[in-house]
Amino acid sequence: MRRMIIDCDPGHDDAIALVLAHRHARVAGITTVSGNVPLAATTANALLITAMLGVDTPVHAGAARPLAGEPQHAPHVHGESGLGDVTRMAHDRAAAGDDAVGFLLDAAAPDVWVVALGPLTNVALAIERDPDWVKRIAGISLMGGSADVGNVTPVAEFNAYADPEAADRVFRSGARVTMCGLNLTHQVMTTDAVVARLRAAATPAANFAGEIFDDLHGRLERLTGFREAALHDPCAVLAVTHPELIESSPRAVSVERDGTLTRGMTVVDQRRGLRGDPANANVAYRIDAEQALQVVMESLDAGTESLGVGTMAP
Repeated sequence: MRRMIIDCDPGHDDAIALVLAHRHARVAGITTVSGNVPLAATTANALLITAMLGVDTPVHAGAARPLAGEPQHAPHVHGESGLGDVTRMAHDRAAAGDDAVGFLLDAAAPDVWVVALGPLTNVALAIERDPDWVKRIAGISLMGGSADVGNVTPVAEFNAYADPEAADRVFRSGARVTMCGLNLTHQVMTTDAVVARLRAAATPAANFAGEIFDDLHGRLERLTGFREAALHDPCAVLAVTHPELIESSPRAVSVERDGTLTRGMTVVDQRRGLRGDPANANVAYRIDAEQALQVVMESLDAGTESLGVGTMAP
């Protein structure tokens, strides 16, 4: 099994990604960052997931604000808690520490992947503290950016928008980067059929996931008119645990930090036959959506028949 550290900001889909990672990888630790909700909430949610799974994975709190500017959050999507109105089990878990960057540096090993599911602040700070750190890990699989449209703005995805300075540092670091952006993650959608199957399975993990998707579908329906949600963060886990499901191509990626209309945009050089900057990331373009959802559902102890897999509605 692959070894990984999950750097995250739970978040509905982060929670599903954490379950998936613990089913298919050896998770050395979880680091939390301000993102979907403030740091205290993302850390509390990560601890909740470890309690629900019954695992002793250490959770280390990290950056409470981006490298520059004010923190950006998404309570309209994830609620004030980060998990909306999902039932929270009682537990006595506590964070193992508050130095996520130190943990990332100390836990580095040639076979350890860092799977980054939120703003890249912790990862960028690790690179700042030790630029050679990226040579001591297997790579960074990140959910962030986009090779086409954004979601916070027409061109910027939330994680990159929340800390573009950090994203810029990561892409320029020389790390082995796999970018799972919105162009990929919007190919794997959950629907109410997924919720029904999870409820029918009636296991603790399936019940928890069913609540997560039902809550998220309701929030997104109010925002977009559609009861569906992209499995954003699980895609970055699958890129490490099930790379055969994803097709990617080496590309030069730059992050816009200054543009009035384009701050946070990941500018992917997709030109053919022209000399540009050398590739600094493997940009994921296609995923076997049916198989990806099957892997996720099996991780949640549920079946996969008649799930209505499809891309995001226009």
